[in-house]
Amino acid sequence: MLATLPLLVDSDFPHIRRKRLETLQVNLGYTCNQSCVHCHVNAGPRRTEQMQRMTIDTVISVLRKGNLQTLDLTGGAPEMNPHFRYLVSEARALGIEVIDRCNLTILEESGCETLAEFLASQQVRIVASLPCYLEDNVDHQRGKGTYASSVRALKRLNALGYGRSDVDSLRLDLVYNPQGAELPPDQDELQVSYKRHLHEKFGIVFNQLLTLTNMPIQRFGSLLRSKRLFNDYLKLLREAYQEANLENVMCRTLISVDWQGYLYDCDFNQMLELQLRHEGKPRMHLNDLLGADLDGNSIIVAEHCWGCTAGHGSSCGGTLT
Repeated sequence: MLATLPLLVDSDFPHIRRKRLETLQVNLGYTCNQSCVHCHVNAGPRRTEQMQRMTIDTVISVLRKGNLQTLDLTGGAPEMNPHFRYLVSEARALGIEVIDRCNLTILEESGCETLAEFLASQQVRIVASLPCYLEDNVDHQRGKGTYASSVRALKRLNALGYGRSDVDSLRLDLVYNPQGAELPPDQDELQVSYKRHLHEKFGIVFNQLLTLTNMPIQRFGSLLRSKRLFNDYLKLLREAYQEANLENVMCRTLISVDWQGYLYDCDFNQMLELQLRHEGKPRMHLNDLLGADLDGNSIIVAEHCWGCTAGHGSSCGGTLT
């Protein structure tokens, strides 16, 4: 895989600082049942990195400390971590909102037969990746049969109450990624198309569509380099920069935690190994977070940050403007 970090670190992206920490985004491991073309994590079935129980207990200690609103679980497929249900249950018992970034097909994997019911019982918010509402596009990006499996999973979640307007506690959001080196379209307009197609063809409902910009790192960044599109894509992101998006970029209120417990300003910095720094420490661990106040801390930026501020903006919660 072609490296992208050397092409990103020399950057004139604006200097930004943190606000009050609200969300702990925890990567439970890089193991995944899929190997997607756009994946910025380079996750897949052959990756073996998984967060251990001791580190997960530290996550719970940080949550118990207070002041955090949300635990955002990601991977790989976070559900493939053997301690996933333990962490979810402990966080929910503390009154923390839990987000599961689910690829949908995991619900049909062996050993996950009761996963959907568990998520519903814990009132976990599901943010499910469905990079297009058309079958050919999804299967091209994620592998043959992925779309059909995703549709079955969405129907199952709907049957449990997810995505229905009359069940506020079971939120189901879908995530769109562009197919190639382009910015996502208007989120609200695309949501209309998603909702209409999925409901008319399958009777599927969901709460909101979130559009994300593909980042020029890891697997997607390597693909851009191999096709000699890397510089053109960075130029596209820079030229689409909107200063207003700086106020709401996710790194201001979120910390990303890797499978070993080390801290980063965002998930993308984690994949580039650009570790969060505070008071002279070159790297920080979850244990350090128990006694640190990061409000006002400088955020590590690089060229990929233009992706979060391009066009309508992009974050784990969708567009910014």
